[in-house]
Amino acid sequence: MSAISDVRAPLKGRSLRPVPMLIFGSRWLQLPLYVGLIIAQGVYVVLFLKELWHLFAHAFDFSEQQIMLAVLGLIDVVMISNLLVMVIVGGYETFVSRLNLQGHPDEPEWLSHVNASVLKIKLAMAIIGISSIHLLRTFIEAGALASGKGNYTETGVMWQTIIHCVFILSAVGIAIVDKLSNDSIEGAKQQSVH
Repeated sequence: MSAISDVRAPLKGRSLRPVPMLIFGSRWLQLPLYVGLIIAQGVYVVLFLKELWHLFAHAFDFSEQQIMLAVLGLIDVVMISNLLVMVIVGGYETFVSRLNLQGHPDEPEWLSHVNASVLKIKLAMAIIGISSIHLLRTFIEAGALASGKGNYTETGVMWQTIIHCVFILSAVGIAIVDKLSNDSIEGAKQQSVH
């Protein structure tokens, strides 16, 4: 282990040649993308407040089903906002620059062990959660299919269910590939030790 740290120590202070420096510096082109996602999150805050006000204003007029659909809409906005935070914080930390939050009382627990692989799995799980909320809303509103007054058709409900199942299978596939990759890396490390 000390041989590795001895090799890395001189590299820390060394400057890069122009082409590698340009390539490595290009990661900062992602900064406007993350700022754009922060602005999008601000839009979601406005949407949340608008939906919350709509629910509050009609609390005595809405049926239980309408209140449930409005609350599911609020949960959906929160879950999308959580997804944005994961992408902004995790993506910036993984692909652009360190945030240096160690020891900060508000440091997210998941950030200490985030890498591109962990971020993919967390994003897949967040997308499944968002899809689940949409599917639940669809199933609640699908009760009106028989009367013909609903916003959904049988085909629309079927396709939404199929797409949700594809999201689940994709997340399982990502997790399996990640586990196989980690197992092969562990195996290679153990072989190099022996």
